[in-house]
Amino acid sequence: MHYEGWFPPSAKIVVAGGFGVGKTTLVNTISEIEPLTTEAPLTENSAGVDDLTGVTGKTTTTVALDYGRLTLDEGLTLYLFGTPGQHRFWSMWDYIVIGAVGAIVLLDTRRPTDCFAAIDYFESRSVPFLVAVNDFNGEAIHDIPAIRDALDVDPETPIIRCDARSRDACKDALVRLVDHVIDKETVHAGQW
Repeated sequence: MHYEGWFPPSAKIVVAGGFGVGKTTLVNTISEIEPLTTEAPLTENSAGVDDLTGVTGKTTTTVALDYGRLTLDEGLTLYLFGTPGQHRFWSMWDYIVIGAVGAIVLLDTRRPTDCFAAIDYFESRSVPFLVAVNDFNGEAIHDIPAIRDALDVDPETPIIRCDARSRDACKDALVRLVDHVIDKETVHAGQW
C-alpha cells in the first residue's frame, strides 16, 4: 500500500460508536505513540444515566476524546480521534470531526442500535465511513448481510468485522477506510 499522490500526507480519522463499543480499545491497540485518553471512572452519578447493558464490567468512560497516531507507509500518517459514546458528551463530536476525511463506526452486535446516531451523524455531514463490527469474545452473532439490512446504509458503505483488541484487525479496518475514502474521492473528484 502506497498512498502518496492519492491522499494527503496526513489525515484525520474519527473512531465513533456507542458507549462501551471499543473506541478507546481500538485507538490504544493501533496507536504507534502512547495514546492520549480522557478516561474517567464511572461513578454512582452515572447510575440510571449510562446504560450498562452488555458492558457490565466497564469501569471507565471517555469524557472528551482519545487520540493516537499510525503511519501506514511513508506517504500517509493517520491521526486517530475517538469520540465519547454517551449522549451527554456528544457536543464534543462537532469539534472532533472538523477536518476528518473519514470515520470508523464501531458496532457492538449485543447493542446494534447504539451505532445509529454515529451513522446518522456521518451521513448527514457526507463524511465517508465504514462500519466495523466489533464481535466481542469472537462471537459473530449476526452475519454481514443481516447487519447491512438492519443498518440500511448505502450499499457502497463497507461493513467489516474487526476485533478492536487485534492490531492486525484495526490496521485492516483503517486501510479499508482509506481505500473507501479514495474510492469516494475518485467518484466525487474535488469534493474533499
